[in-house]
Order: sequence, then structure tokens, then C-alpha cells
Amino acid sequence: MTQLPDQAVPTAPPGAAAPDPSDPEPLGPDSLTWRYFGDWRGLLLALWAGSMQNMHPGLGAGVEQHSTFFTERWQRLFRSLYPIGGVVYDGPRAAETARQVRGYHATIKGVDAKGRRYHALDPDTYYWAHATFFVITLLTAEHFAGGLTEAQRRQLFTEHVQWYRLYGMSMRPVPRTWEDFQRYYEHMCTEVLEVNKATRDVLDIRELAKPPMLAWLPDAVWRLLRVPVARGFVWLTVGMYHPAVRAKLGYSWSAGDARLHRLVGRAINAAFHLVPFERRYHPRARAGWRRAAGKAPAGAPLVETPARNLPPLDERDSPTHYSPKV
Repeated sequence: MTQLPDQAVPTAPPGAAAPDPSDPEPLGPDSLTWRYFGDWRGLLLALWAGSMQNMHPGLGAGVEQHSTFFTERWQRLFRSLYPIGGVVYDGPRAAETARQVRGYHATIKGVDAKGRRYHALDPDTYYWAHATFFVITLLTAEHFAGGLTEAQRRQLFTEHVQWYRLYGMSMRPVPRTWEDFQRYYEHMCTEVLEVNKATRDVLDIRELAKPPMLAWLPDAVWRLLRVPVARGFVWLTVGMYHPAVRAKLGYSWSAGDARLHRLVGRAINAAFHLVPFERRYHPRARAGWRRAAGKAPAGAPLVETPARNLPPLDERDSPTHYSPKV
């Protein structure tokens, strides 16, 4: 998922709703969002999320003009998981985390190559980013976790609205019903999203650096492996695109591809059943589950990204980055 550069929370950010005397209710362990959003299988949608977000004109322009994502792909990806996941899993502190995440985008604005003004806190732009996180939850469950019933899809829709309220943004762009969301998503994919440099750059992983978890692997071996890994990852991503998005990006998709994609998803789901419950989740999500189960104190410090994921040394004091003292 592509994270735009961040900034301190403004006093009255563009698009922010009027102050509410009480914070919205955060999601809890009884929610389906908790079950799926922080699951490591969601990382299989990293390319999908980055490309779908960047195809939004405002988001793509912001990434092109403000982000250093492409110079530290792995670090930015794993670093972003902590605050973004915290809006779901931080319990009573989730609203505070949401305000921090909103603040990261406060100064991201400008004019794109076509002369269109953009701002990362424009309500329509900000909601689209959130909508992709909601769809990630749906796709993770549908493709890699055994599927969803229609009732569960509706529940996840309701939960994504509750989750979005924590940001304190205008609720104007948010669809009122699950059916409205489906129409909204169709409209975005067919009429709004566009191909741009930021999208192409996200999908170009031919020179992808070695993942941190494979630091032990010799560089020469990784250079050989990354060719089939890159092709497979892009193929997996293409299978989850809306047909209109697939066409805009110039990808083809056959009935045979669809069958193989389903088989791969089932294999991933079967393998994941061998993983212990807590280990299925990102550390911030895992910490939320542990607090909910009474295995950790309710007020335990929030889990922050480890030092290996921090921004470059000369940027760590910048207010445009999530860079905790670790």
C-alpha cells in the first residue's frame, strides 16, 4: 500500500468534519475487519493497493510529486502497516492513531501534470484511499481465506464506515449502503481511475530489492529469483483487478488464468491453516488481539515499527514521516 508523506495534524484540516464531543466507537475483536485486515495474507495485495490508489488522479499526483516510496519500497510498506493497522486494532487509542494518520497527509497538495489541483485531504481523495483498504479486506477473505457470505460482505461494509469515522473526515463521499458502494466502486474503476507514472512505477518490480526477511539469501540468488517472483506477483495482482482497470492497464486475463488463480488462493488458504493464530497477524494487529484476550495489559505501549523500517537517517526528524523513537 502506498503511503503519502505525512505531516503534523492541522488545526482544521481540509475536509475534516465538525468536532464531535466524543470519539467514534473503534472496531473490536468481534468484528470481521479484525479477523481479516491485519492478516499477513493481505500483503499479497500490496501491488493491488499501491496501483489502485495511485490510479486516482489526486493520489497519483501526490505520490509523483511528494513521495519517496520508490527509494525504500520495503521499508515504507512495512512501516506503514503499523499506524494504518492501528486505526483498526488500537482499541480506545484508535481515534488518536487515526488523527495521526490523517495528519501525515496535511501538506500534500499541488497541481498535477494536467493542471488539476489536488490535496490529499480532499474528502473524495481521502475516502478512495480508505475504500481500497476496505476492498483489500474483501479480497483477502474472498481469494485467500475461504470466501465470504453476502451477510459478511454487508457486515464488512458497515464496519468500514465505522472505521472511517475515526479519521474525523467529512462523511459526504461515503456510500450509504453496500449496494451504493458497489455502484461507487464500479464508477471509480470505469470512469475515474487513470493510468499514470506513479501506477506504472508501482507495478514495475523487475528491479525489486531483496525483502528484509530474505537478508540471509545471497544477492546473486535473489537476482535470479526476482524475475519469476515479480512476474508471479504481478499476475496475482492482475487477477484481482476490476475488468475495467485490467483493460486500462493493458493486461489480458483468460478463463485458464482465472481457474489457476482460484487454485493458488485455495492453496494459500490451506497452508495458512498450519500457522498459529497469533502468527497470522502483523505485530500491531497481534498486539490488539493479545490485549483483547487479556494476554497483555490494556494500556500496554503500542507496538511501533522496528528500526530497520525507519526512514533514512536524514529524514527521521521530518514531520512528514511516521518515525517513532525506537
